[in-house]
Amino acid sequence: MVSPADPSSTEPSNTEPSNTEPSSTDRSSADLSVAELAASDAPTGEKVTAALDVLQRIFGYDAFRGFQREVIDHVVAGGDALVLMPTGGGKSLCYQIPALVRDGVAVVISPLIALMQDQVDALTAVGVKAGFLNSTLDFDTRRLVEAEFVAGEIDLLYLAPEALASQATLSLLDRGRISLFAIDEAHCVSQWGHDFRPDYLNLSMLHERWPGVPRIALTATATSATRTEIATRLQLGEARHFVASFDRPNIQYRIVPKREPRKQLLALLRDEHPGDAGIVYCLSRASVEKTAEFLVANGVDALPYHAGLDAATRAANQQRFLRADGVVMVATIAFGMGIDKPDVRFVAHLDLPKSVEGYYQETGRAGRDGLPSTAWLAYGLQDVVQQRKMIDTSEGDLAHRRNLAAHLDAMLALCETVRCRRAQLLEYFGEPAGCGCGNCDTCLEPPESWDGTVAAQKLLSTVYRLDRERNQRFGAGHCVDILLGRSTDKIVQHRHDSLTVFGIGEELSEAEWRGVVRQLLAEGLLAVEGDYGTLALTDASAEVLGKRRTVMMRREPARAARVAKPRGAATVVAELPAEAAGTFERLRAWRAATAKEQGVPAYVIFHDATLRQIAADAPSSLADLSRISGVGENKLAKYGEQLLTVLGEETAAQQP
Repeated sequence: MVSPADPSSTEPSNTEPSNTEPSSTDRSSADLSVAELAASDAPTGEKVTAALDVLQRIFGYDAFRGFQREVIDHVVAGGDALVLMPTGGGKSLCYQIPALVRDGVAVVISPLIALMQDQVDALTAVGVKAGFLNSTLDFDTRRLVEAEFVAGEIDLLYLAPEALASQATLSLLDRGRISLFAIDEAHCVSQWGHDFRPDYLNLSMLHERWPGVPRIALTATATSATRTEIATRLQLGEARHFVASFDRPNIQYRIVPKREPRKQLLALLRDEHPGDAGIVYCLSRASVEKTAEFLVANGVDALPYHAGLDAATRAANQQRFLRADGVVMVATIAFGMGIDKPDVRFVAHLDLPKSVEGYYQETGRAGRDGLPSTAWLAYGLQDVVQQRKMIDTSEGDLAHRRNLAAHLDAMLALCETVRCRRAQLLEYFGEPAGCGCGNCDTCLEPPESWDGTVAAQKLLSTVYRLDRERNQRFGAGHCVDILLGRSTDKIVQHRHDSLTVFGIGEELSEAEWRGVVRQLLAEGLLAVEGDYGTLALTDASAEVLGKRRTVMMRREPARAARVAKPRGAATVVAELPAEAAGTFERLRAWRAATAKEQGVPAYVIFHDATLRQIAADAPSSLADLSRISGVGENKLAKYGEQLLTVLGEETAAQQP
């Protein structure tokens, strides 16, 4: 266990020193260290007091956020918990602090072995003893970690879910004393989820084999149905559910019409995020490669990541993204789970996500530090056609395809909405939403809603006449050409210029007609069929053609939504005053050099938010530094004097 009283720490005590040291028989539980208190028979309430002590001394935070305290109290007392908390909301503390307060070693089930080292590095940096067991370890290192676990000399042990299929691992766990099981990224247990991992289904055995050990399952994304599935599959029927707000007010949500997506992305990076770290998601490996090459050719420090790359290249690219400043990762959705980088300033999608859950999980990787960040999506007609086609040709029974279609319909509704994006996101996850958030594109530049019934009838009539009169089917582009009266070679060849609908749609532009097609597909009034993505009517089309249904449509604003500072963003730290900007950059340079020397990501040393506060407050002593959020006693002892030196050099440099 970690003691909050490190004798090497130079942090001053909040109490006057005593002239005499009390004997062990005279000490009350209030005098015990965290480690001693956890191992003692002290009442649970006193162990809960120790949890706050751990938060302040080890992690350097003054108070718990949201319902962290309730979760920690519950798990410390031995209860099971299912925790839903948005990315960046502090989920890890909900099991890390109980791990330090309860007696024994916490076993953390983490889905990605590639990130275990960084998780252990981050804990080591604050003075917590942690280890992991996975295939990256050599024989001697593995035996050392196993011995430390059995002896109770570490506080947390990280394992991949696959490891629990090994009898050797189970036997090892039987030999140690386990304080709790933490199941991270618990949405992986859902077969309808976007990150389904079959090995997660075997985790119900934790309760069967170690019935007295509390379990905490954690995820950032789950509807009520997914929560029920998680609880059922993990045998957490008696667990207490903790569901935080899904709102991330520091993230600005924007969805734009797709025109030239790579050029649109480049404009976003140059205009709003020059030099920032970010993630760009693409649907295919080929698109990842081409987009990364395009960005590099235009001066952006970008790297590709997808399953087609060899393991060494993927690992190297991931490490560079995590450990360097300002790197843009272009990736398929294979990248991102478990990424703990706090200063990702934007997440961009060049292709339509398959579900709102996937979209929310991916955009949540931006702005973990609570500072202003952007979630940007370029969305077009071809996205809808492609996704519908993928569903129709997917493996699985009818129920599976219907489920995929329902997920896509919800995503399309988010893209086409004329109301607040954030409100629609929150309502999808069952959270009541108020008025507009003031920090999404539909709030910043409200789109118009117009009666598109006549336009819909013209488009549907074109599809009808091609199908019923000519026994032909064509894609969206050809239908739009007919409506605009264009005598293309294909139209002349098929004599489609003789159709009664030829040229009846000149009141709308090509882009507007493609928007009509996209929205009809989104509402199920049109379907995509065949290998070539041809358009076909649906049963619901007759309601529009028969004038029994009105079709309201979204008209995109003439200009893109203006960029505004997030309203109500998590106030980790105020904006830097001008005179502190140079100090902040000097602190970042010191951090980068220190991180490189130690071979760890920069955020393991300190988050940007902590450095900003140091730059703004300009502490002049270790006592002042100790009051900065994120400066625990271990980091104060390790880096305090260095920070004061940097601050002193900056002050000297500013003097005339």
